[in-house]
Amino acid sequence: MSFGIQVNGRPFDTEPRAGQCLRTYLRERGWFGVKKGCDAGDCGACTVHVDGEPVHSCLYPAVRAEGRSVTTVEGLASRDGELHPVQQRFLDAQGYQCGFCTAGFLMTTAALEAERGSAQDDGKLDDLPRAFKGNICRCTGYRAVEDAVRGVKHTERPCAGKTVGRNVGAPAGPQVVTGTARYTFDVEVPGLLHMKLLRSPHPHARIVAIDTAAALRVPGVVAVLTHEDAPDTLYSSARHEHPTEDPDDTRVLDDVVRYVGQRVAAVVADSEQAAEEGCRRIEVTYEELPYVTDPEEAMRPGAPVIHAGKGPEVRIARVENNVAGEVHGEIGDVEQGFAEADVVYEETFRTQRVQHASLETHGCVAYFEPKDDSGAGTGERLTVRSSTQTPFLTRRALCALYGLPEDEVRVVAGRVGGGFGGKQEMLTEDIATLAALKLRRPVKLEYTRAEQFYGATTRHPFTIGIKAGARKDGTLTAVRMRVVSDTGAYGNHGPAVMFHSVGESFAVESVMDELARRLGMDPLVFREKNIIGPGESMHSPIGEEEDLHIASYGLDQCLSVVRKAIAEDRSAEDAPEGWLVGQGTGMAMIATGPPGGHYADARVSLLEDGTYDIAVGTAEFGNGTTTVHKQITAGALNTTEDRLTVRQSDTDVVRHDTGAFGSAGTVVAGKAVLLAAASLAERLRTLAARHTGVARHLCVLGAEAVDCAGRTVTLKELHEAGHALGAPEELAADGHWGGSPRSVAFNAQWFRIAVDPATGEIRILRSVHAADAGKVVNPMQCRGQVEGGVAQALGATLFENVRIDERGEVTTAAFRRYRLPQYADVPRTEVHFTETSDAIGPLGAKSMSESPFNPVAPAFANALRDATGIRFTELPVTRDRVWLTLDRKARDIGRQTGRV
Repeated sequence: MSFGIQVNGRPFDTEPRAGQCLRTYLRERGWFGVKKGCDAGDCGACTVHVDGEPVHSCLYPAVRAEGRSVTTVEGLASRDGELHPVQQRFLDAQGYQCGFCTAGFLMTTAALEAERGSAQDDGKLDDLPRAFKGNICRCTGYRAVEDAVRGVKHTERPCAGKTVGRNVGAPAGPQVVTGTARYTFDVEVPGLLHMKLLRSPHPHARIVAIDTAAALRVPGVVAVLTHEDAPDTLYSSARHEHPTEDPDDTRVLDDVVRYVGQRVAAVVADSEQAAEEGCRRIEVTYEELPYVTDPEEAMRPGAPVIHAGKGPEVRIARVENNVAGEVHGEIGDVEQGFAEADVVYEETFRTQRVQHASLETHGCVAYFEPKDDSGAGTGERLTVRSSTQTPFLTRRALCALYGLPEDEVRVVAGRVGGGFGGKQEMLTEDIATLAALKLRRPVKLEYTRAEQFYGATTRHPFTIGIKAGARKDGTLTAVRMRVVSDTGAYGNHGPAVMFHSVGESFAVESVMDELARRLGMDPLVFREKNIIGPGESMHSPIGEEEDLHIASYGLDQCLSVVRKAIAEDRSAEDAPEGWLVGQGTGMAMIATGPPGGHYADARVSLLEDGTYDIAVGTAEFGNGTTTVHKQITAGALNTTEDRLTVRQSDTDVVRHDTGAFGSAGTVVAGKAVLLAAASLAERLRTLAARHTGVARHLCVLGAEAVDCAGRTVTLKELHEAGHALGAPEELAADGHWGGSPRSVAFNAQWFRIAVDPATGEIRILRSVHAADAGKVVNPMQCRGQVEGGVAQALGATLFENVRIDERGEVTTAAFRRYRLPQYADVPRTEVHFTETSDAIGPLGAKSMSESPFNPVAPAFANALRDATGIRFTELPVTRDRVWLTLDRKARDIGRQTGRV
């Protein structure tokens, strides 16, 4: 048949494949602004216009577009390059973070605006929860999206030398809103092969035999890889600066599988369809083995041993008891503390599995490219383009796994579509590299959304038994905790997550609130009596962390913000009649970087045209570090951000960078950038003095030139002078920071909520968050980080839950079954920053990526306790769970009063 379609005004006549969706048809023709987030019509990242109507192109058959006009985000702007008004508003408001979902919001908004005043206008733009019911954002918390739609401008123009406290727009903003920002798979690689994985249907089994003959006969299949092709080397998929933090318990492909969904074989073909068919044709003979899915049962004598036969060299704490890591300790006399208490409270709290759910799934492309002219020699080297937060650590792991020298491997991350710690992991690069090395051809592996749920990692579920005591005056006397973290079948991130107390805020802050109530005290007063204070040292059962200091203190200000909100609040008046109303607070403290060292190198250079280049290793995935690094550099060099370019997240760029995790983007990489920029500023002043003969102290560095006692030396001229004087090394400077010493950041969250006792529905009447982020370099971005953290935490508090059945199989492997927060679910949180300046962080700044998440669940649980009189001890507090608990309470009261 003949086929014709117009895409952004250009004709295409290639017929789509049988069953092909419009999304893949468009991407295969270079329209990379059309994103894959779910392939199920759940997230909206693939939204395009067909004859002006917004559609989810992942569900829309390409053949239906025959004879129609399709517009992608790349086609919104006018032909002369002028942005569409909606694109401009999203740019001005910075209505995005990672930007992976932004095209979907832009296309939806533009279509609704085009309907304004027409017969099709049904008022959706006045009802954004309804307008965006088909769009998901994992990063922003939606406030920035709302501001963009409403035309609220936040970004400011560059201003030389002014760094801290300015809302400089993200450098990639124009590319994000036009669909030209290049994420992992937004590249064309000639001769690309596609990989698909066959995964285990069993929770624990030994592979007896694999027959790949039928798979290899599928047209287009090039290779099938099994455990016989994989190295015997054991490693951890987790990426930390020190590999010994995690057990080495994993093989690329193993002859024993230990969870439903573990990879068994990899099929490489010239199309995804052929690779998928190849997987279906593989015949595997399994010997099923005993399995265990409950962590308490796993530690009991006689339980199936998941990693039987592995020795102490793999660093599993107790192989025979399935314990990946453990820590035990005591400070003081705990029993004596309980004896001195006037009130003791004991309870067990549970948190659930939560998927990071970045809209860009895990994936990479591994290929060979010619070596450059940097002295690496002739021939080819391996390049891995990956959606990763840790390119340098991933390169190190690949080299160790396959015995490759580091100069033979390059790992690079494009723009990363969300990470949230989930991409501090090597889940695809290892096996894609195996295929590339064997075939010497480029290989792509991109997880589906379902694979993201059963083949990637989650937040670990925690069971926290806690007992605490206090005197009548509110003084804590003792706390005892037993914490069990379920790491699943493998120990990646297990010890590190447990040692860093992730998951315990919900339990501890709930208990503090309960003790205060039982003492008849104001929960804020109780906290203020027991919180750590400025200058105090910090101890834990594993000892004192000597490099951890309270280098600035804003917790008192955070609690003052909450106290003021409570005093002034009138939101209870908005609660429907008959609903239960309550308020609650939670607080948290976090180190501004991981222990044991977190390293970053940076280089800042003056270029030939008089602009500057910043080279830094950390990745950008909506965390805003690129903007902050430009602001820091602009301040040190007394220039403007538009005169700076950034090269990043590429192992070719700098010597080393531990990675963008542990909230280290500002306090570690930013510190390295500041040191490099400040050093370069001094070098340029010295060079200008040498060039002009003017005393160095009279040479003042400006935005585009150096003022040498009235003589203007442009930066371009200064660059030429550096070479003429034989001092090109003075045109660049390096900075290094090792992540130590470290400071701490503080956060407090407060909610007022209303609960319908008849249905269990909960409405958030008001949300207030106070953050001690030190000197806030970019308030707009930092506020976005807080809002996004609160939104994610609300998802984990209210409904997110990776459910597994009795065999350990995931039953929520799609967004519509997993339930991410949507626009209608997230309140507009009021964000307040304290007035502090950190003595350690760059320019007085502290980290603020992970920490806003931590106080949200306990604050919500405390508000729910205040409203209902019931202490909820398990997350998520879903509507049905709330209703069932309230109904049970009502029935109990009825029986006690004789009314039932």
